[in-house]
Amino acid sequence: MSEENFINQLQAGKQAAFSQLLDDYQQKVFGTCISFIPNREDAEDVAQEVFLEVFKSVSKFKGDSKLSTWIYKVATNKCLEFIRKKNTKKRFAFMQTILGNEIPLDKTSYFTEVNHPGILLENKEKSAIIFKAINTLPEAQRVVFTLAKIDDKSYQEIVDITGKSLSSVESLMFRAKKGLQEKLENFYKNEST
Repeated sequence: MSEENFINQLQAGKQAAFSQLLDDYQQKVFGTCISFIPNREDAEDVAQEVFLEVFKSVSKFKGDSKLSTWIYKVATNKCLEFIRKKNTKKRFAFMQTILGNEIPLDKTSYFTEVNHPGILLENKEKSAIIFKAINTLPEAQRVVFTLAKIDDKSYQEIVDITGKSLSSVESLMFRAKKGLQEKLENFYKNEST
């Protein structure tokens, strides 16, 4: 079935099309969610919200991009929405330092899903530190870095998902890498003292 036919069936509310969509995208969407939210339970909740949003909004999908790109865009937005809410909740206040949104790299055990398939590291502790560091990046940098390095998206896919220009994506990626390098160097310097 062509993508156009598939979209028409989704828009017509055909149950079989929705089942097919779930089969095709469930793991991919969960993979994206766990890249942004390395906590299995929360990532599963957000993935469910992504599909609810997709089912609710598919009638408005105009076909300006590929269906997969649109679904990744919904997933990325839902993840960011979740992170913003989580960061404003009082129970996460202990993670906020005087600087605002900085998460002390060693003060939280929230990052439970650190054996993400996109992260191949010798030990979970290291990947937890990296996830925490990624979480302290400004949002635009975090999105680009997460999609590229953890979710394994090409720069062109990131351009399609975020709506940013290629030069903007490259610049954000460069700044994210630089920022992470500094954060991790500082963390390891403090650890060894």
